[in-house]
Amino acid sequence: MTTPVAAITGAAQGIGERISQVLAAEGFRLALFDRQRIEPNDGVLTFAGDVTSETDVAAFAGAISHQFGRIDVLVNNAGIALISPAEETPVKVWRQVMEVNLTGPFLLSQALGRQMLAAGQGSIINIASVAGLFGVADRAAYNTSKHGLIGLTRTLAVEWGGRGVRVNAVCPGWVKTPMDDASQGEGAYGDRDITDHVPLGRFASPDDIAQAVAFLADA
Repeated sequence: MTTPVAAITGAAQGIGERISQVLAAEGFRLALFDRQRIEPNDGVLTFAGDVTSETDVAAFAGAISHQFGRIDVLVNNAGIALISPAEETPVKVWRQVMEVNLTGPFLLSQALGRQMLAAGQGSIINIASVAGLFGVADRAAYNTSKHGLIGLTRTLAVEWGGRGVRVNAVCPGWVKTPMDDASQGEGAYGDRDITDHVPLGRFASPDDIAQAVAFLADA
C-alpha cells in the first residue's frame, strides 16, 4: 500500500505544527508550507512561501508532485487575526486578512484539488473558526474571512464530493497558540474573559484540533 501524503499550511508553529506531528504519527508523509523556514527532516518536503502567491502555490504543488507523485490530504491552516473596530479597520488590513485567510485556501485547494480530482480521491480540511459561525466584536475582517472559508468549504464539498474529493472544515474556538496570544494582546479580552464563556472552562489545545483533523483525514 502506498503511504499517503498530507500537505499542511501554516505548519511552523501552533495548530499547524501539531497537525503535522499527529499526521506523521498516523503514517502520513508530509509537505509543509509556511512563510517561515521549517527545518527539513528526512522524507519531509518543506516550502517557505506565501499562500497568497499563485507562483508560490504552483511551485509547492509542483514540488509535491515531483517528490511524492501524489497528494491525499490538504490542510488549509495558515491564517492571521488582526483586531480592530470595524470603523477603524484600514482597507489594507481588510485585504491582507482576506488574502491570507480566504484567497490562500482557495489557491491551495485549486492547485492540489486538481491533482486529487485526477486521482479520484482526496480530502481537503479547512481550519475555519467559530468566528465563521457568529459575530465577534472588533474582528470584522477575521470574522468575514472565516464565514467565507466555511462558504468555500460547502461549495467545494458539493462540487467535488461526487468526484471522490471530500471537503470539510474544523471550527476551533479559542485555542492557546502564539497567534491567539498575540491577537488577545491587541484587544480588550483576557484569558478569564474568554474561558468564562467556554463550557469546559478552558482553552482548546492544538492537539484537540489536530485530532479532529486526523479523523477527517482518515475518514
